Amino acid sequence: MSTAPDTATEPVVPDTVVRVAATPPASPALILTPPAATLGMGVTKRNGAHEPVDLNKIVRAIGRCCEGLHAVDPMRVATRTISGLYDGATTRELDELSIRTAALLTAEEPEYGRLAARLLAGVIEKEVAAIDINAFSQSVQRGHELGLINARLVGFVQANARKLNDAIDDSLNHRFDYFGIRTLYDRYLLRHPTARTVIETPQQFFLRVACALSEDVPEALALYRRMAQLDYLPSSPTLFNAGTTHEQLSSCFLLDSPEDSLEGIYQRYTDVAKLSKFSGGIGLSYTRIRSRGSLIRSTNGLSNGIVPWLKTLDASVAAVNQGGKRKGAACVYLEPWHADVEEFLELRDNTGDDARRTHNLNLANWIPDEFMRRVEADAMWSLFDPATLMKAGAPQLTDLFGDAFDRAYAAAEAAGLAHKQVKARELYGRMIRTLAQTGNGWMNFKDKCNRACNQTAKAGNVVHLSNLCTEILEVTSQDETAVCNLGSINLGHHVEVFADGPLHGEAGRFDFERLADTVRLAVRQLDRVIDLNFYPIETARRANLKWRPVGLGAMGLQDVFFKLRLPFDSEPARALSKKIAEEIYFHALSASNELALEHGGHPAFADTRAANGELQFEAWDVQPDDPGRWAELRARIGKHGLRNSLLVAIAPTATIASIAGCYECIEPQVSNLFKRETLSGDFIVVNRYLVEELKTLGLWTPELRDAIKRADGSIQGIDAIPESLRQVYRTAWELPMRSLIDMAADRGAFIDQSQSLNLFIENPNIGQLSSMYMYAWKKGLKTTYYLRSRPATRIAKATVGAAAVGAPPVDEAIACSLENPESCEACQ
Repeated sequence: MSTAPDTATEPVVPDTVVRVAATPPASPALILTPPAATLGMGVTKRNGAHEPVDLNKIVRAIGRCCEGLHAVDPMRVATRTISGLYDGATTRELDELSIRTAALLTAEEPEYGRLAARLLAGVIEKEVAAIDINAFSQSVQRGHELGLINARLVGFVQANARKLNDAIDDSLNHRFDYFGIRTLYDRYLLRHPTARTVIETPQQFFLRVACALSEDVPEALALYRRMAQLDYLPSSPTLFNAGTTHEQLSSCFLLDSPEDSLEGIYQRYTDVAKLSKFSGGIGLSYTRIRSRGSLIRSTNGLSNGIVPWLKTLDASVAAVNQGGKRKGAACVYLEPWHADVEEFLELRDNTGDDARRTHNLNLANWIPDEFMRRVEADAMWSLFDPATLMKAGAPQLTDLFGDAFDRAYAAAEAAGLAHKQVKARELYGRMIRTLAQTGNGWMNFKDKCNRACNQTAKAGNVVHLSNLCTEILEVTSQDETAVCNLGSINLGHHVEVFADGPLHGEAGRFDFERLADTVRLAVRQLDRVIDLNFYPIETARRANLKWRPVGLGAMGLQDVFFKLRLPFDSEPARALSKKIAEEIYFHALSASNELALEHGGHPAFADTRAANGELQFEAWDVQPDDPGRWAELRARIGKHGLRNSLLVAIAPTATIASIAGCYECIEPQVSNLFKRETLSGDFIVVNRYLVEELKTLGLWTPELRDAIKRADGSIQGIDAIPESLRQVYRTAWELPMRSLIDMAADRGAFIDQSQSLNLFIENPNIGQLSSMYMYAWKKGLKTTYYLRSRPATRIAKATVGAAAVGAPPVDEAIACSLENPESCEACQ
């Protein structure tokens, strides 16, 4: 994936003469004859000194960064940079202009994104060197002196300074694309508290994180190499805080519904604020709170229901914004039998009483199977007030699942305890409309989440909700706040591409041996986070040390399919996706079993399904490949236990995939060319795989680029591109959602938590969506995430040429941008 900011058109540089020096043809040195306008100009260096302008310094600096970038013209970047020169300009301004200039050209040639990344890496190195930091150990020491780095990390680094300093490999900066390194620079590298300059380079950053998460030098160096090569990255909270004075490294927190009391509700507000302060993405149920109109005995008044409480929570989430690094983010879950469910579904509406709207909270439905069965049968559905059920001595429905829930629900109906009845299909239709209009109100299936959860073998252990991004499924209670620590494997870096062309009709092969090594290393790192972590609230510490769950995920599945030239929905792609999931689960279990042998199993192992010999795929009635090795693993688990109750969860990877330069998690691409808006700025994202294919065919021309822009980043209507390529490079809008759901179900048999599954419908209609989510439930999916749709209004492109091959007329052109909400960054 190549990126660049979406900025202005190319400036003109007057009176500039370019000539080639007398050097060997293989390595020409380009020299500028200064234009008259620059004579007598001076620049201000970083140390404050002034000196005359030397244009060839600019040329040489850019040229040094172009090694191996054969499609890049350094003089093009240099001349544009010089056009922005003025007397007294700072060298920092000139560096930034060179970076932005190179990045501007990415949509035309993706290699310019690499050049921009290298230029920015150089700027970062200058910034760090300017404060006399020339080695990794010095960076850590300076961070400690500034109160940013903890004593434990300083002691480890000082004791092993020579080995660690020698391990830094700045050549690995060449793996970054501009979007990735800009994101690191703007938001992840440690900065001086007042000067706000960075005090570490990207490689020092990776090694700092690796040292903070490792027990010895060999382990730290192995983890550093994986991260620096962008093969594997921990989640954002871990990257933000590893080795710092506040090591809050966990990604996700799940809070059970507050008890139905003033004290319980306000305690939850406090819990949410403390968790959000230290970079946590939060899931919170509200199903225990009494509904609107319910009697308040202490005052003889009537309750206003859950909406006013959620309005207050909404303001709190907006106020506690994680120190400006990311927005505070939370998702509220409600079961559809709650009497306030209809008002709950209106919370994100754009119209109506703003006092009853929550614009910062995400919403999710926690749906029992009985509801879906009644939708299918067009039956009635009863809504209950939790306070009424409690007064009648009825079982708390939120604490039941499966047959126990079905019996208790039917008994409450028979006892006449319902607040009201509605047609199940009408309520389901309202859920679907909320999804269609807002993308929110996610559909998650309570019974499958509980039946397939390793933690629910013991009576009373219940999964009450998922997290902000719907990939975490853990038990919660008033005494236990579920926590999860995340990291993701860059699958695209585990593919061997055949250099000499397709072999036996295949473009390459997936390297499962390398994947196994990465999984085992990642599980050890994630388990270590549990012991190092700073827990903002006691209930989170208690739960995490008891269950020790982790969430190892994946990103870059689309990169794998592009490298192997597989259409996303093809049978080979589906089989490979399932095989990758099985291998990750197998080796994650193996690594956790080895950790249990070394350090002991997690304290609650006896209360898990794994202790009874039940593994995830059995909840899906799926037979894994090579049953013999699974039988051996099951026996080892029975003998030695597991260090971690849960191991696999596929998170959205919104930010770390940008750093790694790959496509997000298990999603198809949204477009071959689009603008992405982030906290680091606006970036043009270009499908570099497609560009390389088109260049090989001699098709990457200005006219074809215009055609892709006109078609909203799609190539399906461009006849000049071969049909085989059009199949491989379809976008999410051009793939059948049934295929995405089928692949998620295949994968789900080997995911003991869940996966953040976005679904994409360009112009959603209620009937289509109703069928789609019914199909997802029947396929056994645990959770779904956003419903993505196209904006109703498109903006005409002003930069597209008048003629384009296979494109519609100019007046039909539409914008190649896609809104991409960043709330999921709170997890990744």
